[in-house]
Amino acid sequence: MRKGRFLSLTTAAVIATCSMTAQSHAADPRDLPPAPQRGLAGDWLLDSSAFKAGVFRTDHPDELVLENGLVRRTFRLSPNAATVGLDHQVTGHAVIRAVRPEAEVTVDGTTYPVGGLVGQPNHAFLLPEWLGTMQANPASFQFTGFHIGEPRERFAWKRVRHHAPDATWPPKGIHLQMHYRMPSPQAAPQAGPSASLASEAGRERMLETRFDGATALPGGWTARVTTAHQRSSVANEGKAGEIFTPAHTHAFVERSLPPGVRLVETRIDPGTDRSASWGPGIALVWKNGHTIKLNLGSSGFDAENKPAFSCFDGSREHFNLGKGEPSLETATTMRLRIENSAVFCEALHAGKWKTYHQASLPPGLGDPALVRLGKLGKSGGATDHASPPGEPGRLRIESFAAYGPPGEANPTSPLPHPPPITLTVHYELYDGVPVFCKWITIHNGGDTTITVDRFSSEILAVAEEDSPVETRPGVAQPLPQTLHVETDFAFGGFNHTQANRHAIHWHPDPQYTSIVNYNRDQPTLLVVSPDRGPAQDIAPGAAFESQRTFQLVHDSTCRTRRGLALKRMYRTIAPWTTENPLMHHLLDSRPEAVRQAIDHAAEVGFEMIILSFGSGFNIENDDPAFLDTWKGVADHARSKGIDIGSYSLLSSRRIGGGNDIVSPPGGKPTHGSCPALTSEWGREYFRKLYHFHRRTGFAAFEHDGSYPGDVDVTARPPLQKGAEDSQWAQWRIIRDFYQWCRAEGIYLNVPDYYFLSGSNKTGMGYREVNWSLPRAHQVIHTRQNIFDGSWDKSPSMGWMFVPLAQYHGGGAAATIEPLDLHRDHYGRMLASNLAMGVQACYRGPRLFDTPATKAVVKQWVDWFKQHREILESDMVHGRRADGRDLDWMLHVNPKLETKGMLVVFNPLDREISRTLDLDLYYTGLEGRARVAPMGGAEAEHPLHHGTRLQLPVTVPAGGLFWATIRNPASGDKASHKTGD
Repeated sequence: MRKGRFLSLTTAAVIATCSMTAQSHAADPRDLPPAPQRGLAGDWLLDSSAFKAGVFRTDHPDELVLENGLVRRTFRLSPNAATVGLDHQVTGHAVIRAVRPEAEVTVDGTTYPVGGLVGQPNHAFLLPEWLGTMQANPASFQFTGFHIGEPRERFAWKRVRHHAPDATWPPKGIHLQMHYRMPSPQAAPQAGPSASLASEAGRERMLETRFDGATALPGGWTARVTTAHQRSSVANEGKAGEIFTPAHTHAFVERSLPPGVRLVETRIDPGTDRSASWGPGIALVWKNGHTIKLNLGSSGFDAENKPAFSCFDGSREHFNLGKGEPSLETATTMRLRIENSAVFCEALHAGKWKTYHQASLPPGLGDPALVRLGKLGKSGGATDHASPPGEPGRLRIESFAAYGPPGEANPTSPLPHPPPITLTVHYELYDGVPVFCKWITIHNGGDTTITVDRFSSEILAVAEEDSPVETRPGVAQPLPQTLHVETDFAFGGFNHTQANRHAIHWHPDPQYTSIVNYNRDQPTLLVVSPDRGPAQDIAPGAAFESQRTFQLVHDSTCRTRRGLALKRMYRTIAPWTTENPLMHHLLDSRPEAVRQAIDHAAEVGFEMIILSFGSGFNIENDDPAFLDTWKGVADHARSKGIDIGSYSLLSSRRIGGGNDIVSPPGGKPTHGSCPALTSEWGREYFRKLYHFHRRTGFAAFEHDGSYPGDVDVTARPPLQKGAEDSQWAQWRIIRDFYQWCRAEGIYLNVPDYYFLSGSNKTGMGYREVNWSLPRAHQVIHTRQNIFDGSWDKSPSMGWMFVPLAQYHGGGAAATIEPLDLHRDHYGRMLASNLAMGVQACYRGPRLFDTPATKAVVKQWVDWFKQHREILESDMVHGRRADGRDLDWMLHVNPKLETKGMLVVFNPLDREISRTLDLDLYYTGLEGRARVAPMGGAEAEHPLHHGTRLQLPVTVPAGGLFWATIRNPASGDKASHKTGD
């Protein structure tokens, strides 16, 4: 009923997203069902069935909400569409504190906000009554309508192996599309840090001066020069505009301004000047002396000495802005732009205007009276630094211009007619989890190719949870913790934070002038944007799609709860991560040896053979006879129920011949060297990978050193222009291959965080050389690594390692071969991994060497498969292994009949008995529970304080204790009660 009602609103408008017109997808929010009045429906981590996603109307005629009973995103649709609320519905927490654009795009060098409202009087909080007075930015993309549908799969998932029983693809939920058109050519940039049209766009040029080296200053300009040095001048050697003066002294020109000036711009060559706060710049001065200054600090503001900008906002200086971005080799163009009650301090960076600071204006100032250019004092006046003058330097003012307010025609600089570009912002909200997905598509409806230079697909002014007054060296500023954000544009890391550093950015918010943090540099503005590019061309009639951003709204600061929420998100948006086959990494690539290994794997219950690094297998060999041989081996594996796969190294490999990534000056590839995926070699490499898997039927692939996000400055037509598009182009190549593998049912081991692009597993997190330590140490490291890595990964998402053969040295003390001599250790390693639900890379030439060894392996594999569903469920962390006492973990899953499983390890050489205090909250049990120790008879236990179980355990020396936990109602009559 819910689904049918929603879809009926726009049945006639169901057209391809990018080709929709404003008329075909328009809808009226008043036709939506009213937002439901939801009561408390329990804990979604225990039972999420009540939390269904939908789009609803509110009491306001121009509002709609996207909500599922856990989170709500509220949109005001007029005078432009904007997110005006993002709230956790259970806790009541308001995630955002101010309105920002829904996105931002730079097309053909011009930057446009998308939607949004301006005029909020205080950016610390957002009052509903303010929304009626806020205005649309005419320079923004303008909202035209919306469309509602269901989530579609991002790519196909072919399910050919065991996975979580409740895995659903695509996720259930709702998909909201909000459509925008490009602003009219007369629309000028309004208030907002993102507005970056050319200075003359839509403005009257009121003043213009060229400082071309004449012997006298142009008319209207006067000089203000320090007396600290006898040669200080603003007309050095008779050339007007050339400044010669020591560092940290002033020497500038100024002039009065006519009424109505709203933007001033200058171009200054820093020359040999090496100042910081006294570097070359531009300032506006009002009649009461209020001054706002922007300057280039060519010597930098810290020990790194990287050039940066500084802004004096009328009361204090904000320095180190855009560190490393200004060039000292060419002139810098700076401007001060007045919009409403703020001045935007901006400079041209990489050919585009960028806002470095926003300074608020006190009420009643009126128009600025003066403009100053050159070497200004720290606060924009005629003052020198208190220290003795530094070395004299030369710099040159090249030009100046002043413009009126936006919207006034400039007959000498007509604006070009923009191409008919439309943009859609997509939002998905899923049933049962507080998770949004967001992305944008841009459609070129014109007859010429356009370029998407840059984009930000999410901009949120997030409420801080901590308010440090000070900013001190060595003390990190706190980030908002309510939101977990990651994208599928992720690479170069074992965890989500490292892998998303290229796209997820937390910045200080220049509009948040009332923040407690004194320097206003606390990061509270979330911007999701690639570091570079994408610099993608869109042909007429074609479309561009951004990466997808996933946002989990947390309801707690508890590490356990936050980890369980994150893993529930992965199970929802990347359910293939619940595939968890038992893997033998085989150190032999002779076909007859591989066939024997397949047979042995089937005998003990292993499910996958990967021809490991060091096996001698070469997946890049595309000789037909080679491919035919391995197709026969793959057919044999399939007949035994075994997936076979291979290993290939990409990054850290040097190819030569111009095929390797060339980093920008001062940089180097992440792993020392890396082939360019867009190179001739790279294209041939991926052709071979596709061809090999299609031809042989191999069903697994370990891609080591996957593309780590290295920037490549080399032009590699037709796929890559250079540095600006290199990350995007190479990411798309690797993403498309992984998604193809997912659609073909090919299992992917990738030691990078490519989960959202289709990979199944990455490293749990370990140090490879630790596998050369003595065997007893390896056991402890194994459980430590799993304990640490499983806070953010489910057991099936991270692989571990068991060195059957020697690895990184260590000799006989470190290796398990010969296996029969070390059966006890082999059993402990199997138990330490499988009892945690984790699969290791068992790397060696064989899985067993004697019947006794085979029995050990089969015993643990059979036990794992008997309890597989609960063992592969998420874990509540107990005690971390330290070799001194018992360590333990608790598997929990309220959806299963076996709702919990306790696994306890004893690292000591003596039996240990303890009573463990277990909180069974996340099993969903309350009051009583049935516990079966070591597979024995169940006993019913009371749960103290509702969910706490006092459980006596006895663990043999070097051994494992385990117990299943179920609901009393699921037990049989043979079980018995314990005392209360």
